[in-house]
Amino acid sequence: MSKKILLTNDDGVYSAGIRAAYKSVDSLGDVTIAAPAFQQSGVGRSISIFEPLRMNRTKIDGVDAYAIGGTPTDSVILGIFSVMKEKPDLIVSGFNIGENISTDTATTSGTVGAALEGASYGIPAIAVSIQVIEQGLKFDDLRDYEHDFEVGIRVVNRIAKKVLEHGLPENVDVLNVNLPHDVKEDTEIEITRLARKFFNMEVEERHDPRGRPYYWLAGDPMPDGEEGTDVHAVTRKGHISITPLSLDSTSRVDNSEIEKLF
Repeated sequence: MSKKILLTNDDGVYSAGIRAAYKSVDSLGDVTIAAPAFQQSGVGRSISIFEPLRMNRTKIDGVDAYAIGGTPTDSVILGIFSVMKEKPDLIVSGFNIGENISTDTATTSGTVGAALEGASYGIPAIAVSIQVIEQGLKFDDLRDYEHDFEVGIRVVNRIAKKVLEHGLPENVDVLNVNLPHDVKEDTEIEITRLARKFFNMEVEERHDPRGRPYYWLAGDPMPDGEEGTDVHAVTRKGHISITPLSLDSTSRVDNSEIEKLF
């Protein structure tokens, strides 16, 4: 029986990245595309509970797809329960234009959030992102984004094929894959952990014509990170980073240390 694969992203259903992701898995099974109708970067695993969702059928390079008027998590939910009406064997979220490294992005990325949503139903999930050199590119209209995805397509194809055959290791729910901008055939793959930070957060205050303040959240990346982290692997070494993620965020701590607090 053919494997069922759900493909989504947070850059929007028309992004060049999702077309590359489709190429990476279309030979592995029946692929259903359900992704946000518009750019939804930075929404994490948010879900629409105060308004109805609309879904429109469209085509991407001749392939049927569903444009969801909501978040990446909404897209996964509608993809599973309204379009496929069954649990897929694999969820692939990406290719995101812009790296998703460190706890900063793992907890705010819609790409990772969609993968986590799928994993919550027991579905193996892969989140895939590509490093950008200019941070502003992350927020552009990405349907015509120019990038050589070919190596990334082959890398994800190999990983997805193995996951479909063998599943994920115990206690691993999502593989967070990050490709350096200039990934090549011989680029080393490194198994990493999340760095603590990637962005140096700043708050910029401005004033509207009536003198009232408003604020922009800003800040430049901090391309460093300790050895063994995803930030160090991608930004310092130019390696492919694969970080295993778990839905269980419980701290592994001696409970007696917590008992002291109360």
